[in-house]
Amino acid sequence: MMLGIIKRNFEHITRNCFVTLYKYLVRSHLEYANSVWYPKMDVDKLERVQKRATQLIPELSKKSYSDRLN
Repeated sequence: MMLGIIKRNFEHITRNCFVTLYKYLVRSHLEYANSVWYPKMDVDKLERVQKRATQLIPELSKKSYSDRLN
């Protein structure tokens, strides 16, 4: 849900701004929820969220997933 909020409210976003929003809004939520509610949560589910998040950065959206992670 937080990725959707970022996508809707920040149409033209820079990489640095997106990384800051992702760290504070998305990743912190995932890390808390993962350790508290789903101690055995699949890494694949977390990876899907991260994959979707890296596609939201315009300059990285056309690259492969491994390049976006770098």
